[in-house]
Amino acid sequence: MDEVLIGSLIASTLRVTTPLLLCALAGLLSERSGVIDIGLEGKMLFAAFAAAAAASLGHSTALGVTAALLVACALSLLHGFACVSHRGDQVVTGVAINMVAAGLTVVLGIAWFAQGGQTPPVAPEVRISAVAPAFAEPQAGQWLQAVLGHGLLSHNLLVYLAFALVVGVWFLLEHTKLGLRLRAVGENPAMVDAAGVSVPGLRYTALLLNGLICGLAGSYLTLAQNASFSPNMTAGRGFIALAAMIFGKWKPLPTMAACLLFGFLDAVAIRLQGTRLPAAFGGGEVPVQLIQALPYLLTVILLAGFIGQALAPKALGRPYVKER
Repeated sequence: MDEVLIGSLIASTLRVTTPLLLCALAGLLSERSGVIDIGLEGKMLFAAFAAAAAASLGHSTALGVTAALLVACALSLLHGFACVSHRGDQVVTGVAINMVAAGLTVVLGIAWFAQGGQTPPVAPEVRISAVAPAFAEPQAGQWLQAVLGHGLLSHNLLVYLAFALVVGVWFLLEHTKLGLRLRAVGENPAMVDAAGVSVPGLRYTALLLNGLICGLAGSYLTLAQNASFSPNMTAGRGFIALAAMIFGKWKPLPTMAACLLFGFLDAVAIRLQGTRLPAAFGGGEVPVQLIQALPYLLTVILLAGFIGQALAPKALGRPYVKER
C-alpha cells in the first residue's frame, strides 16, 4: 500500500468521522443527563439546511453557522419542553423531530428555492476551507507530505474542533462541577433535587449544549463536506452516531473510537466501489449497494463483539417527578 493511498484513507476517515463524532458527543451530553435523544438525525438535518440556506442567501459563513446553531438549539429546547417540562415520552418526541425535519426541510427548500428541496450551491469563498490548503493533494514519493500532510493537516477547522471537543466533553464531565451534576442527574435526579439543584435546569443545560454541537455537525455537512443541501442528506448518520455513543458506553473516548471505526470502514468502502468479483463468481462488478452497506454491517459486528455490556445511565428516559 503506497503512501498516497494511506494518506487518502486517513484523510477520508477523518472527514467521514467528523459529523458522526459531533453528533455522538451531542447525544452523549443529553443522555448522561437522563434525556434520550433519538432526534439527533433530525437536528443535524435541519441544521444542515439552515446553514446552507442562510449562507447561500446571506453570502456569509458566520451567518450560516449561526443559523445552524440556532435551529438545532431550538429543536433541543422543543425536545426539552416536551420531555423535561411536560414529561412526554422521550423516544416518541425524538422520532417526531426526525419526521418534522425530514419533511419540513424539503417543503421549505421547494418554497424558497424551487429546486426540488435542494438549496443553491454555497459560494466557494463562503465555504469552510482547509486550514492548510498546501496539503490538499497527496504527493507520490513524499511520505511525510502524503501521510502526515494530506492525511492529518489538510482539513478544515471543524474537523479539528470535533476532536478537540472529545477532550472538552471528557474534561467537562469528569473534572467540573457542572459535569458532576450532569452525571448525577442522569443517575439519581432525586439526590440532585434534594441537594437544592434544579433537575430541569441541568437537563435543559445539557440539551442546549447538545443543540450547539448538533448545529456544528449540520454546518459541517453543507459548508465543509458538501456545497449545498439535498433532502435527507444526513443518510442515517444521526442513528450511527447514537449507536457509536452506546457502543462507547456513554464515554467520550470510546465513542470517538467507535466513530473512527465507522469512518475508516466507510472510507474503505468508497475505495472499493467499482471492484469486480473473481472470475469464479462471474467476474461482474460488486453491487454498489452491498459496498455501501458494508461499513454499517461491519461496524455493528465488530463493536458488538468487543464492547461487552453497556450500562446506560440509571435515570435515562425516566421523567423526573418531584416528590412533595
